[in-house]
Formats: sequence, structure tokens, C-alpha cells
Amino acid sequence: MINVGFYYKVKKGHEEEFENAFKHVVEYLKSFEGFRGARLYKSVEDPSEYLIYSEWDSIDAFRKFVESQGYKDTVTYGRTIIEDRPRHKIFQEVNG
Repeated sequence: MINVGFYYKVKKGHEEEFENAFKHVVEYLKSFEGFRGARLYKSVEDPSEYLIYSEWDSIDAFRKFVESQGYKDTVTYGRTIIEDRPRHKIFQEVNG
């Protein structure tokens, strides 16, 4: 299993719009084999900063999402409400 953290800085006044868009993206993600779930977190220090934490069965499942038209459409839309370029980090579960 892998976990992906997407970090966003949302333009002031677009926080609610971003949160609503997240709900739609999660519905879209449910159609992807290997997607396990996602949660949205808001910074307590700066309410315009967000983390989307997602879980995937494998890096390949995540890559299929990133290569999808839906992902590309989301990125294009995001440019209208996101400051700077979003960052993401991928972590792999370590089996103990």
C-alpha cells in the first residue's frame, strides 16, 4: 500500500470551493481500481492551506489516476483557485 499527500495553498476566498471540489474528486476516485480512500485536512495555522491524504493499493494504481483525463481536468481547474504549484509526496507502507 502507498499513501500520497497532496499539499495545497488555496487562494483567499476559495476555501469553500476547494472543499466542495474535493468531495467531487473523491467520488471520481472511487471508480479507480486500487483507490482505498482520501481525507481532507485544513491547517490550523493558515486556513488556506490543505492536505489531501489518499491511500492506494500500489504505485501503479496511483499512476493510472495521475495519467487519467479526470486528473488532468482537475489540475487545469485547480490552477484557477490554487496559489503556486501544489506539492505531493508518496510514502510506501513498511511491513513490520
